[in-house]
Amino acid sequence: MSNVVPFSALLRERSSGAHSDSEGQGFMSGLLKGEGTREDYVSLVAQHYFIYEALESAAERMKADPVAAAFITDKLTRLPALEADLEFLVGADWRERIAPLPTTVRYVARIREVGATWAGGFVAHHYTRYLGDLSGGLFIGRIMQRRFGFDTNGVGFYLFDDIADPKAFKDVYREQLDAVPWDDDERERVVDEVLRAYRFNTDLFRDLEAQKASAAVA
Repeated sequence: MSNVVPFSALLRERSSGAHSDSEGQGFMSGLLKGEGTREDYVSLVAQHYFIYEALESAAERMKADPVAAAFITDKLTRLPALEADLEFLVGADWRERIAPLPTTVRYVARIREVGATWAGGFVAHHYTRYLGDLSGGLFIGRIMQRRFGFDTNGVGFYLFDDIADPKAFKDVYREQLDAVPWDDDERERVVDEVLRAYRFNTDLFRDLEAQKASAAVA
């Protein structure tokens, strides 16, 4: 019997602490506890727009890569939903009224960099975002619906209408991760990039908290 740990299990184990740190940040914790405002939620949606615009542009470029292509599917595409959410939440002129925070600028730059040159790095960011969306993201969406009285408008980002069974989808995704023929060094690079993605998320929540504090004293 082989004692080799599947890569997906290793990845989950190595990133669990970073995931918890990110989720526990004050901004996100407050939003989930009902302490955040509608404006706080809108600020988060706006940052998601820039992140997913970069990620899904990278996906278009990576479709020709034999490794990355296995993970790319229109079922995960979030950008149209984010655009519709922002139009509902902000208004028709939402593009002129939102801007990336400093961490988002760095995050987007990194996604664009690896999305143009390195399949493993792209998969690392793809994994971190979308599997998170299909896990805690579904929970967050339901909380935002209750908190702010949304139906589907405003929370379309969290609704995956084309994925009937998120758990089954994630199981297949992890099997695909396990099947990629990366050597140990490349797997370590991918783990490091996942941890970097979580740090971006943690730092983004700090930026959002700082922006909120600044607005409160303005």
